[in-house]
Order: sequence, then structure tokens, then C-alpha cells
Amino acid sequence: MVGFLFFVGCSPTGQQDSLDTEEINQEEQVNGKIEVVIGNLNVPWSIERHNDIFYVTERPGTIAKIENGELIRQDVELSKELSTGSEDGLMGFVLSPNFEKSSIAYAYYTYEDNRGQFNRVVTLRLEDNIWTEENVLLDNILGNSWHDGGRLEIGPDETLYITVGDAYERSISQDSTSLAGKILRMNLDGSIPGDNPFPNSYVYSLGHRNPQGITWLPDGTLYASEHGNEANDEINVIEAGQNYGWPLIEGTEEEDGLVPPQFTSGSSSTWAPSGMDNHNGKLYVAALRGSAVLEFDLETGQYYEVISGIGRIRDVRIEDNYLYFISNNKDGRGTPRENDDKLYRISLSELERR
Repeated sequence: MVGFLFFVGCSPTGQQDSLDTEEINQEEQVNGKIEVVIGNLNVPWSIERHNDIFYVTERPGTIAKIENGELIRQDVELSKELSTGSEDGLMGFVLSPNFEKSSIAYAYYTYEDNRGQFNRVVTLRLEDNIWTEENVLLDNILGNSWHDGGRLEIGPDETLYITVGDAYERSISQDSTSLAGKILRMNLDGSIPGDNPFPNSYVYSLGHRNPQGITWLPDGTLYASEHGNEANDEINVIEAGQNYGWPLIEGTEEEDGLVPPQFTSGSSSTWAPSGMDNHNGKLYVAALRGSAVLEFDLETGQYYEVISGIGRIRDVRIEDNYLYFISNNKDGRGTPRENDDKLYRISLSELERR
């Protein structure tokens, strides 16, 4: 595939947790395209926004509040001991539709106790710059230091979707009684929707290895990104009750009753796709091992690197004609640069000009 590369240099900060507006403008003049919104993030995972305030989860157990070029690191008080292994911690995060009044958000995190490692979905309440766990909506999702999934998104149907990895137990993805290796769906109060495909089950789709991103097109089509085994990463169209094959098939392999991906990295390369969003018939996907933001053209079936040279990218978000994205170079697998990790943005018009 053809790559279309944008490069950005390191931008020093005037203070530990803020980025001077003048420095952003200088970088914009030099590079012409990408702006740094804030630096000094601590292993960021998920981007949320309310009005002009960004909330970015940080895997060690904090939330970065970003407003007017300033970063305030908010504590998160959890009822279980947060696990901070290779791929776990505080991950998925989405604000309640009535956040303005309720100060409630949904979060996904990995914890450990004397039984082992597990993931749970909880509500957090914000008060005086501290997020406190309030209600447990779903618990005892098998966890591990690897393959925890972790993305939360509220769909157009106003239910909560949760991506869950296979917890490094391959066969469990095909076990419909297990919540691991699945995409789950729940009502916002934690109950099971009556129209879920399996009776009395949160399971929406199965046969997943480590899905980490979901997005809906304007017509309601649901897409998900998924890490393959070494290679064979996938972008899938997700439908209720369908089986996406892991570990029975991967990549371009096919078998009756199992759904192949719409896009795959193939057997000789990897993207390690994570968060995703869409605009104008194109999917924008954060790539960790691919060290890029990837653009998938749903009309042509082609994909391109539209951002590169920044390192590992964990999440993307489209707001107000901008593509926002976060680097993830301090997660133990990247090479951190000065003031990493960072929240960046680029105007969609710049991406569409090429």
C-alpha cells in the first residue's frame, strides 16, 4: 500500500504539565499540518471530550484533564487493586450521555486479587477533581497481563459496547458462556438488553482475539479493530451473534459459519490496531506496532498511512473537523521522546487534500 506521511518534531514545554500556545503555533508553522495539544501524558489509552475539555485515561490509574492548554492529573479511586501488567490497567472510558448533570462516566479496568486477574466495567463519579468508583456493572471478566481488549463506546442505540480480549486463552473465544474473546453489549444501567443475540447474555459477537476499537458509520454499521496473532490484524464489520473465527481462522482464511475480515494486514505484516473513528466513508485507526494512523477507504478497499513518524498510536477521535490522536511510546514497547506521550490533532481538510 502507498503511505502518505506527515512528520512532526518534538516540541518542548514551558511547564511540566502544559504546552505554551506560542510553541504550538511555531510547530504548526514548521510542519504545516500537525499540532500538539498537550504533552507529558502517562501511558494514555482512551480519549473522551466534553465541550472543550478532554479526558484521557492513563493506564497506571489516573485521568488527564486537558483544558485551555493545561493538564490536571485527576486521581481515580477504585475499589479493587489496579493491575498494571504489560497490557492491562485503566483503559476504556466513556462519559455518560447526561454527564453535564450526573458527573458519571463508564470505565473498564483490570484488577487482581487472590483468584487471579479480572476485568470489570464500572461507573465513576467526578467530584473535586477525583473520580470515584460508584457501581460495578459487570465483573469477573477473565483478565491477564495480555489480551484484555478494553474499549468502551456508547452506540447509536444508546447501549454500552465493550471489547474483551481472550486473556491469552485461545479456545475461550469460542466458548459462548465466557465473556472473554467477545464484544459485549449492555444497557447503561448494567442490565442485559432484551434483543441481544444470546438469551440472558452480554455477548454480542464472539471469536475475537484482542479487539481494541469500535466505531459506527452514520448508517449504523459497526466496525471493530482486532489484533492478530503476530500478523493478520483485522478490521471487521460486526453483526449481532456472528462468530469472527479466532482461533479457528485468521486473516484471509475462510470456514463456513465464520466471518472473515473486511481488511487484514496479511501474514507478513502487523498494525496492532487500537482505537478507531470514521469520517466520510473512511475509517481512521490507531496503529501501535504499525506506528501510524491508518485510513481505510470503504469505497476502494485500500488503506494508507496518513500519520507516521510519531511512534505508537493508541487512540483516535474525530471532533469539530479535527482528527485527534494520542501517542503511546511510554507503554514499555516504544521509544519515548521528549515530553511524550502527547495528544495531537490535525484538520480533516489537511487529510483530504492529498
